[in-house]
Amino acid sequence: MSIHPSAIVDSTAKIHEDARIGPYCILGAEVEIGAGTHLMAHVYVEGPTRIGENNTFFPYSTVGVASQDKKYQGERAHTTIGSRNRIREFVTIHRGTEGGGALTSIGDDNLLMAYVHVAHDVRIGNHGVLGNAVTFAGHVTVEDWVTIGAFSGVHQFCKVGQHAFVGGYSVITQNVLPYSTTVSQREVKIFGANAVGLERRGFASERIELLQRAFRILTRAGLNTSQAIARIREEGMESPEIDELLTFISRSDRGFIK
Repeated sequence: MSIHPSAIVDSTAKIHEDARIGPYCILGAEVEIGAGTHLMAHVYVEGPTRIGENNTFFPYSTVGVASQDKKYQGERAHTTIGSRNRIREFVTIHRGTEGGGALTSIGDDNLLMAYVHVAHDVRIGNHGVLGNAVTFAGHVTVEDWVTIGAFSGVHQFCKVGQHAFVGGYSVITQNVLPYSTTVSQREVKIFGANAVGLERRGFASERIELLQRAFRILTRAGLNTSQAIARIREEGMESPEIDELLTFISRSDRGFIK
């Protein structure tokens, strides 16, 4: 086990023998660090927090600290982080609250660039890329393969669907449709399917074009949502992505961005 002499590690912390704890790191009670994970320097971790394998935490990141939610009264809550994530400088990850399931979680293979803020009870999936200073309010859900550009903010309780791309400087106040490219300028707009990202991930061109057709009906045909869904079904559009898209819409209590 490699723990720098200047690091402060609580006696109840569980550090795998293959983990590396760098200079001036502080690990509190009930912190678990998996094999191959490297805390470079000046990383602060409070428990209960469980961190998986082969993660890299860059200097001045903080994990598992108390929520900024005024309703938080110190109740027991957890933070979990999977494996192979890269957590860059000054990232802040807050633990959950009783009102949100008492858990903040991050999956596997994500890149959180500098100054990203992950608030209480946020759930981030796998393979995400979060640009510099992306900020999540509490209770946000981010599905797999999501990319969010720098300086974007996501409102409480919003959901970002799988394979979505959100352009930089966006302000997201409703759910972001899966597979979409969504950019906020003076107002938030959807620009159709995330064609480039889907192509890079091996989606067939016919499936991408089907999504493009569905998005055109949803956003440009002058129909309300119910009429647009009926038109999509009438035209016989069938694929796993179309099914996911329509299911996502049916469950969007906050509405969705058109």
